[in-house]
Amino acid sequence: MCNKIKCLFLLMLIVLCSSCKESTEDEKAMQQMVERLFPEYASQFSFEQSEKIDKDWYEIEAQGGIVRIRGNNANSMAVGLNYYLNHYCLTSVSWYVNDTVEMPEVLPMPPAKITSTARCKNRFFLNYCTFGYTMPWWTWKDWERLIDWMALNGINMPLAITGQESVWYRVWTKLGLTDEEIRNYFTGPAHLPWHRMSNLDYWQGPLPKEWLDTQEALQKQIVARERQFNMRPILPAFAGHVPSELKRIYPEAKISRMSSWGGFEDKYRSHFLDPLDPLFATIQKEFLEEQTKLFGTDHIYGADPFNEVAPPSWEPEFLANCSKHIYQSMTHVDPDATWLQMTWLFYIDRHLWTNERVEAFLKAVPQDKLLLLDYYCENTEVWKQTDRYFGQPYLWCYLGNFGGNTMLAGNTKEVGKRIENVYTNGGENFSGLGSTLEGFDVNPFMYEYVFSKAWDCNLPDSVWIEQLADRRIGLKNQQMRRAWKLLYDSIYTVPAALGQGTLMNARPCLKGNGNWTTTPTVAYSNETLFEVWEMLLKAGEHRHSAYEYDVVNIGRQVLGNYFGKLRDEFAEAYSRKQLPLLKQKGAEMKQLLRDVDTLLSTQSSFLLGKWIEDARSLGTDEASKNYYEENARTIVSTWGDKDQSLNDYANRTWGGLVSGYYAPRWEMFIDEVIRSVSNKQPFNADAFHQRVTQFEIDWVKSHERYPSEPVGNVVEIATLLMNKYKDSILKEKHNENN
Repeated sequence: MCNKIKCLFLLMLIVLCSSCKESTEDEKAMQQMVERLFPEYASQFSFEQSEKIDKDWYEIEAQGGIVRIRGNNANSMAVGLNYYLNHYCLTSVSWYVNDTVEMPEVLPMPPAKITSTARCKNRFFLNYCTFGYTMPWWTWKDWERLIDWMALNGINMPLAITGQESVWYRVWTKLGLTDEEIRNYFTGPAHLPWHRMSNLDYWQGPLPKEWLDTQEALQKQIVARERQFNMRPILPAFAGHVPSELKRIYPEAKISRMSSWGGFEDKYRSHFLDPLDPLFATIQKEFLEEQTKLFGTDHIYGADPFNEVAPPSWEPEFLANCSKHIYQSMTHVDPDATWLQMTWLFYIDRHLWTNERVEAFLKAVPQDKLLLLDYYCENTEVWKQTDRYFGQPYLWCYLGNFGGNTMLAGNTKEVGKRIENVYTNGGENFSGLGSTLEGFDVNPFMYEYVFSKAWDCNLPDSVWIEQLADRRIGLKNQQMRRAWKLLYDSIYTVPAALGQGTLMNARPCLKGNGNWTTTPTVAYSNETLFEVWEMLLKAGEHRHSAYEYDVVNIGRQVLGNYFGKLRDEFAEAYSRKQLPLLKQKGAEMKQLLRDVDTLLSTQSSFLLGKWIEDARSLGTDEASKNYYEENARTIVSTWGDKDQSLNDYANRTWGGLVSGYYAPRWEMFIDEVIRSVSNKQPFNADAFHQRVTQFEIDWVKSHERYPSEPVGNVVEIATLLMNKYKDSILKEKHNENN
């Protein structure tokens, strides 16, 4: 008996000692995450860091009513937590801070231990453009949620380019430029990605000094938190882009003007310093040292010298010298530097970037010191065209969105097949997966799907889609599962395209697509998508707000597609000069626009008012608030100046943007076409173009307010609109059946 008591005491002592073990920093990071996301359940999770193997891994098991998650670091444990949330709690964490995390009343306990290992080392996320199309007005609370989302999805290489203008301000000041020259050289906040990529200078400058200061402080918070989750933030390096005013101070420097970009006037063209010029290494040193003082370094730097602009010479020798000297300028400051580059240029300018030029450019950098992002693999896999990038390491990336467009897009099955193929046939230099989305879009599940393929526990698509349906509604629901299977089989079949959008978002026209709106017709039957919408609305009980988001998201696409059909009928009535029918179809188009806006206004993710309010909130006085608002309005409408070629590229089907911008354009157009038929005159497209262009310019500079908070009951409004338009949308299908 005495021995039994001693053994029991010893066991209790061991348990007590283990419970008193001081937590590692990674364990603390995970505990803090659950306290942020669902504090009332935080005590029911336990995290334990353990090395064990040399790959990223996690384990999940239930012990005494506690969900215990182990892993080699915080990033891996976060992936384990996400797996548990998705597959057992039937919930997910959104990348938007306004979306709550909806948990079950009682945490389910996994019946057996779950173990998973990463299939690849590197998982990359973000795109220069995302910082303009989605993030320019973000504050720390937004970033804090996104970093949690990135950790939960296993991302360990986030692009981290916030705040770099503050670094450049110090560098250009040290080199002799004035405050006015420097801040005028920068663009407005939402356009900074294209300034950073050497496409555009001076547009909507000068950038306020307050912006530089607040973004510097924000970047310090961002990189600190990312490193807590074992991420290596990818900071920028100097790639040759300089202010033209630098010629005043260094008249002998080899500075050339870059090619024009995006239809902007010549005065907005950027300038490039030859990497062979001695000044290049000086600027690189000043920039990297200053940046490291402020933000630290993980020794991996993004630099993209010729994105969508032509280099001064296409000679392979020149291209090789450029990349060689850019890399050497980094290593002179940081001997451990690795250069990361997107290879969008090899896709978009493939006719210019021949394999001879690509090989010269890539192989001038030492092996494994240049990491490449194969940018748009769901459409074109450049690794297949370039002999696997001639041996340099690369990441297979899913882009998925251009301009923050709100379209149902994504070729899910094909993406899965291509990812499995690159694991098998991508070569030893295949180095990981990534996503290079230009803007956060309406298909967030696609990015979760891609990153699930980075782990060996990824499920067959049929099971993954069923479980996605379950967590969108918060319970196992066969109706939801059928709806998502239909989406998977019939809707998500083609990749996103440049400037994609429904016709209601385009400049009005009697035929064709409008500006950047590339798909007024879609690769699926709108009747099929209506069937999905109806399934969602008849699914019954729902526990999650994600379900309501899906109801709006599917509904706005159904109605947006139908708008294209109404426009075609309106155009046909015009061609036949059938005035009564023309008026009828015009009235139906106007009413549909109003109805779509009402539906959109029920969701915070679809509100122009929030976009504008977030922009204005960064201003310290009325002048700066107005400045930020004009920049925010510009990027989602005209993009640049009048008749600029990117007009409507960043179109979004948003509440407020439909009623305040798209609908007035269409109403002007409809009224003008009807008036022309009434007066027995042809429609004057040139005159209308001038009128609508002036309207767009005036709208950008206006200050009309739009709702920034959701209005109305989602399900009630969606059901009303579904019933209202059902017969009209399904009419052709009914005719076919009869």
